[in-house]
Amino acid sequence: MGVVNVTADSFSDGGEFADPQDAIAHGLRLAEEGADIIDVGGESTRPGAQPVDESEELRRVLPVVRALAGDSRLVVSIDTMKPAVAAAALEAGAEIVNDVSGLRNPAMREIACKVGAGAIVMHMQGTPADMQIAPHYENVVAEIREFFRQTFLACLACGMDPMRLAFDPGIGFGKSLEHNLFLIQSLAAVRVENRPLTLGVSRKSFIGKALGSSRPEDRAWPTVALTSFGREHGASIFRVHDVRPNCEALRMTEAILDQEVAA
Repeated sequence: MGVVNVTADSFSDGGEFADPQDAIAHGLRLAEEGADIIDVGGESTRPGAQPVDESEELRRVLPVVRALAGDSRLVVSIDTMKPAVAAAALEAGAEIVNDVSGLRNPAMREIACKVGAGAIVMHMQGTPADMQIAPHYENVVAEIREFFRQTFLACLACGMDPMRLAFDPGIGFGKSLEHNLFLIQSLAAVRVENRPLTLGVSRKSFIGKALGSSRPEDRAWPTVALTSFGREHGASIFRVHDVRPNCEALRMTEAILDQEVAA
């Protein structure tokens, strides 16, 4: 899953693709590098980010979604917490809703169900504006798995096809460095109903904390390492900014895993 942020303030590439034509070209480049899904977002969810008005978010994402979805080679997901934005993007050709608020809003579940869209349920403690102030869990793995289980049941209750659901533990969303590392170590333990796990660690600040570096550019190659680790430990979807190196790491890891099975 290649990231296209049509924003001015995303933590890693804010402003680089604020122009729709630049964002469309970037999405096409990511597809050429191996992305199976292009994830388009118009509202930053970095720690401390403030909400974007619905009309502004629609203005940012719809031209990009429409153009990319018009290419039959691409699958487009819309990264949004707003049901109205999700509905408009799905109408414009997106096929997946990537909701960092975890489908908590019943309207979001109803929209995804009505059109038969795929949905990624992400766990977040708090909101982007306050999630990193003092994240706390008694048992981070158990609590996230229980959130996934409850959301899975809520999705079934509204008629969603369980085969269209994936789950994301929300690395960096209301978690400390220790929470993030333990979740990555314990990916298999948060899986529910054998549904796919999404791993979104690309360029995130916890990597810099683990390495003792404040430079965002130092997080690219550690992201590649985490993609390989995540694949070996059960993740199925990888949301990344740098598609080619992560795709190559993924394919190399899969080649080794396949060889182990063959042997």
